[in-house]
Amino acid sequence: MDAQKKLQALSDEFQQLQTDLESLVDARQKLESQQQENQGVQSEFAQLDDESNIYKLVGPVLLKQDKTEAVMAVKGRLEFIEKEIKRIEKEIEEKQETAEKKRVEIMQFQSQVQQQASE
Repeated sequence: MDAQKKLQALSDEFQQLQTDLESLVDARQKLESQQQENQGVQSEFAQLDDESNIYKLVGPVLLKQDKTEAVMAVKGRLEFIEKEIKRIEKEIEEKQETAEKKRVEIMQFQSQVQQQASE
């Protein structure tokens, strides 16, 4: 494989890593937004007394829901969201490390090609 093609292949791989990283960051932002929304709901529930009516939107219909059940559902969603955020943050970290290694590889290859050209 000639130097130009190898450099292009390395560049394409780096570009793909950057794209993947952007997707992961977007996913994390969406999860953080959902987390804030659910934390808001949780704090609203904390202010309600046990006899308060809580309704859940299911399709076009509002269904009455028991407060304990609603609190547990929000708590469960928050736990799930937190786990997903941690998982995605780990993936982001791994992608960043891989992208950095690829960037170093590209720089080393470029300098190697320049040295060969000057000889």
